[in-house]
Amino acid sequence: MPPINQSAFRLATPEMEVERAVAELRYGRPVLMASGERKIAVMALDAVTPSLYDQFAAATRDTHSLLLAAPRATRLGIVGNGDILAPLAGVSFEQASTFSYVLGADKPDTWMEADDLASQTAELARTALLLPAMVLADVSTFQDDFAGCCEVSASRLKGAETARQRFEQVVRTRVPLKDLGDSEFVVFRGGLAQKDQVAVIVGKPDVSRTVPIRIHSSCITGDLCGSLKCDCGDQLRNGLALLKQAGGGVLLYLDQEGRGTGIGAKMRAYGYQHQGLDTIDADAELGLADDHRRYEAAVAILRHLNITKVAVYTNNPTKINGLRAGGIEVDARAAVTGTVTLENQNYLRTKTLRAGHLMDLNALVAAE
Repeated sequence: MPPINQSAFRLATPEMEVERAVAELRYGRPVLMASGERKIAVMALDAVTPSLYDQFAAATRDTHSLLLAAPRATRLGIVGNGDILAPLAGVSFEQASTFSYVLGADKPDTWMEADDLASQTAELARTALLLPAMVLADVSTFQDDFAGCCEVSASRLKGAETARQRFEQVVRTRVPLKDLGDSEFVVFRGGLAQKDQVAVIVGKPDVSRTVPIRIHSSCITGDLCGSLKCDCGDQLRNGLALLKQAGGGVLLYLDQEGRGTGIGAKMRAYGYQHQGLDTIDADAELGLADDHRRYEAAVAILRHLNITKVAVYTNNPTKINGLRAGGIEVDARAAVTGTVTLENQNYLRTKTLRAGHLMDLNALVAAE
């Protein structure tokens, strides 16, 4: 047995630092983010209790501020070019929460544009599947008060990007599927937070030629429960059927609920949709962009399967761009359709008019 290289466990990799910080944020504990000599303490408002909020205010001598991501700031009527910081001295947990995600809230009385380090805390929150409403304070002059907190440097957050591309196959096994016959499920583990992603291989695709594929992001409500608010369940089942008709192919089922925002944010956004907002404006109320999905995992899995040339079943050009950016050759695209219903037609129209999806608007109009 070769000797253990103990030094390999002494230095944290960028992804280790980020994953530890992400875990701490989800537990509602403060994290230190550093850039040079400067350090800020930060908590995600989405994960803290009123008592923890008050403790943080006391620990930071009431110098704490609220970071609001640009989409939320715009929804509040704040004209600017990016994220903002609003001072929180004397502001209660309830009022900070109102600024962060309550529909129709008034904007803060005072605010300033956020600097780069403060803005990067929002990316840490999004990685943790938390809303990018961050309570933070510069603690450079009294950082010892936060000595027990997890620390991550801004450069390590950027350095962790390479981890999104690293996946290993865990298991590959046969699974008989209704109307499709024998298929194979191949599970891959990796990326930040070591998520499991699944490739469903339908038939026996020839990897030496162009392979039909579909990239499908998870949708618990649509795929599993048959939600009428979207067409995701239809696209999943129709996509698998199209792969069979094509003589075999691969469906990549990625853990990216709510266009990459997580089930919690997705359900919050659903609440706003019930009040008349479309999907994009509902996400913006939460400080989220139009689409936070990423496709490094799809590229990595295709390479593990020795697939370099594909024909994609999709309505979303962003998926094609993601594949091409990762070096996968896209030979062709074909649409995947679902049933247009009274409940999902506005959702589909928003996809087409505001998100650039390649769909037939005439069909949507005819369904009304």
